[in-house]
Order: sequence, then structure tokens, then C-alpha cells
Amino acid sequence: MRRLIEFPCAGETLLGTLDEAAGTTGLLIVSGGNEIRIGAHRGMALLARRVAEAGHPVFRFDRRGIGDSTGGNQGFEHSADDIAAAVTAFRAESGVTRIVAFGNCDAATALAFFHAQAGVDALVLANPWVIEATDDLPPAAAIRARYAERLRDPGEWLRLLRGGVNISKLASGLIKASRIQSQQGDGLPGRLASALAESRVPIAVLLARGDNTAIAFEDALRGPAFETARLKIKIEQLDSASHSFASAADKDWLFERVVAAL
Repeated sequence: MRRLIEFPCAGETLLGTLDEAAGTTGLLIVSGGNEIRIGAHRGMALLARRVAEAGHPVFRFDRRGIGDSTGGNQGFEHSADDIAAAVTAFRAESGVTRIVAFGNCDAATALAFFHAQAGVDALVLANPWVIEATDDLPPAAAIRARYAERLRDPGEWLRLLRGGVNISKLASGLIKASRIQSQQGDGLPGRLASALAESRVPIAVLLARGDNTAIAFEDALRGPAFETARLKIKIEQLDSASHSFASAADKDWLFERVVAAL
């Protein structure tokens, strides 16, 4: 059974969706970006239904300023109260005693930051966001990966010689590709590294190998700031470029890993 639940958060009213099931371990889904709780292409709603059918209650919600919830949208870095309020409502409405939280993109990063104060028991983090955007180009690590792939393709060399490549765009990409993202403690990658290192719960990180966000995270993960974090997390990779796990095969892979964590 699926039902809607209103619950308070910092003087505002949030709306959540509970897919009921008999299990005492439940899944909290946190939406990424400015997506409503249904997710891209209904992906989170479909995942919730499958997990509930497998015996685990699932709770999704819109944070403040998104979808059906009141208040102003302040972005993922200010969602600590929203996540904590959702956990409280989930426990009260379902009776779960253990909560696994799943988030994709910046929702994964938000969960890394705020899960402890919310009382989450385990994390499944997909394609965590570490990108501090300075322009409209993809992250440097993704550009390097794409160029490495193209350099192995003779057709790309022929296209360059025939003038089929935008030289200005190529130059901009090469300049950005040469940059190394800072992992200083006050930057996003450094703060994420610290949050993962300090966590006391099981953490699974799921990466769609061809996704730009996943490529940027994997590049950051190799840096010295993540030395401790690397020992604390379990990484699984999918041979897909879909950030939202859009295909049927991607959805099956994601479902299997989420249920394993539950």
C-alpha cells in the first residue's frame, strides 16, 4: 500500500510517500538535484515499489521548496533538517528499527554529510557529487577520460585533420583537462572525504562507470584526502553511462544492490 504523509520540518511542511511493507528494515530515498520524490523518469517511485514488494518499507520525500513541500529551496548542502525530519517521520509511520538511506548525485553527498545526525544506519551512495562548477564544461576528469578514448580512435584523428573539430572548444577542454581539482579540507571533495572517513555506518558506493559525475568522484577518490575514506567504503561499478540508471538492466542492477544493503 502506498500513502502520502505530511510532516514538519523547521516550521515548514514536507510531503512524503510511504510504500508499506512488513519488514523492520526500511529504505529512505533522498532525491538529487531539484528532482521531486518520484525521481527522473519515475525511477525512484519504481524502485520504491520493487523494494516494498521485496518486503521493506520505503519512504521518499520532497525537501523544502521542492515539489509538494513548503519553504524555500536552499540546495543539498542545507538539507540536514529535511533528512532528519524524514527519518523521524519514517520511523513513526512505519515502525522500522533500521534505516538504509539511498541517494544519487548531490543527494548522495548530502547523506554523507548529514546521515549521522539524522540517525541513519547504513548508506547506499550512487555517483556522489564532488564537482564545484566554474564553467559549462564537464568536470576535468571526465574530459580527460573522453579525450583518452578519442585518441585511441583513428576516426577522430581523421576528423581533426578534415577540420571537423571545433578548435576553440578543443582548446578550452584541454586547458580544463589539465587542471587538478583541489582536495583542500574546505572544498567539496575534501569535505566529502572527511565525512566518509568519519562515518560509523556501512557505506556502499555505486558508480555508473561512464557517467561524468561518477568519473569525477572516482578521480577524487584516488587523491590523498580520501586515503582513510577508501578503507571505509565498498565500491561497485556498473558498465553504464546513465547517471539515473535509466535502462531496465541498470534498474535491475541498482535494485539488487539496494536490497543487498537492506
